[in-house]
Amino acid sequence: MTSLSYFASFTIACSSSREGDDPNKQKLNGIKVNGTSSMSTTKVAEFLSHKMAVATTSAPALENGSIPNKNQTRQNIPTKKQFVDPYRQGLIVEEGVGYRQTVVIRSYEVGADKTATLESILNLLQETALNHVWMSGLLGDGFGATHGMMRNNLIWVVSRMQVQVDHYPIWGEVIEIDTWVSASGKNGMRRDWLIRCHATGIVYARATSTWVMMNKETRRLSKMPDEVRAEISPWYIEKQAIEEDFQEKIEKLDDKAKYVNSNLKPRRSDLDMNHHVNNVKYVRWMLETIPDQFLEDNQLSNITLEYRKECGSSDTVQSLCEPQDDAILKEGVQHNNNVNLLNVYSLASGILEGNGILMKSLNDKRPLNYTHLLQVKGERKNEEIVRGRTTWKKKQSTAPFSM
Repeated sequence: MTSLSYFASFTIACSSSREGDDPNKQKLNGIKVNGTSSMSTTKVAEFLSHKMAVATTSAPALENGSIPNKNQTRQNIPTKKQFVDPYRQGLIVEEGVGYRQTVVIRSYEVGADKTATLESILNLLQETALNHVWMSGLLGDGFGATHGMMRNNLIWVVSRMQVQVDHYPIWGEVIEIDTWVSASGKNGMRRDWLIRCHATGIVYARATSTWVMMNKETRRLSKMPDEVRAEISPWYIEKQAIEEDFQEKIEKLDDKAKYVNSNLKPRRSDLDMNHHVNNVKYVRWMLETIPDQFLEDNQLSNITLEYRKECGSSDTVQSLCEPQDDAILKEGVQHNNNVNLLNVYSLASGILEGNGILMKSLNDKRPLNYTHLLQVKGERKNEEIVRGRTTWKKKQSTAPFSM
């Protein structure tokens, strides 16, 4: 295995900026390898063209239109650290250990309001994390597993994740996603992300996650082997996308939750390369329990997930959801002209019209915080898959900023 110390002298600092008023023009400045002078934009373009030409000419010839059987040839997984990936629009940044990828929001990644869905954002976070490992030269043939992890039969599993979204990208928008890793205790790894608008540089979203290792065969959590720590520790960056604070424990719900969606069955397309339901799919099951009318007027601004158990293809899942700010609509309040004025007065923002109340004021005070639970339904007991907490705010314009 190639030693990471060999790459320690490599640095790269790449930035993209607007050129005049044309958002389609980009600059890549300050690329530096082994102490050489910075490469100009022209040199970078020549470098990328050369890389793509080499990739094209070096591809194996196809006989009778058949596809080569060797996965390594088809995937072309790097065995050494790469600095530029022309196919994924990726760059190594942060003094040679961080990763930045430019992404265009595609039509199938947005919802009815033409903004990227939360599920799409989570998928992009996952993809950039894998591409970061890909470019490091450490990737085996597993789902983000390094060579040392493959030798020890280990895989990554996420134990906690938090995403804060200020603004959702719109269809066709170009965004930049930065990601990096740091230590989390003795046996864990933390991965963070920043999502920015490419045209303005404004941060749209932040995310952080904690990962631990699991034995692929026994499905038990494992300590981090020394050889794996030696692989990944040179990539650690001491910074955080979301400042750590007191992590309030998420309440466990029971069958008395206000909203319940039972008998959910994983589809084959929900499984990942580790043969369990991908963690992004859980979010879809969670959000489907929230009333449609609420989702029409509000958008998610924060989600925290605590993962506890895998979900397999044969499991039957139950999704529970409980609003946390439901005290606004008190018992005894009638939504008609015979409304109890004493209870109306208890509504802080109640708007009176004679003896009635505008329903708009009630809609504005709907719950903005929800607690979630996904669990596997069993004959004797239900086992938790993931607990969640979501915070919501009124939907905003899709174009909140201009420069």
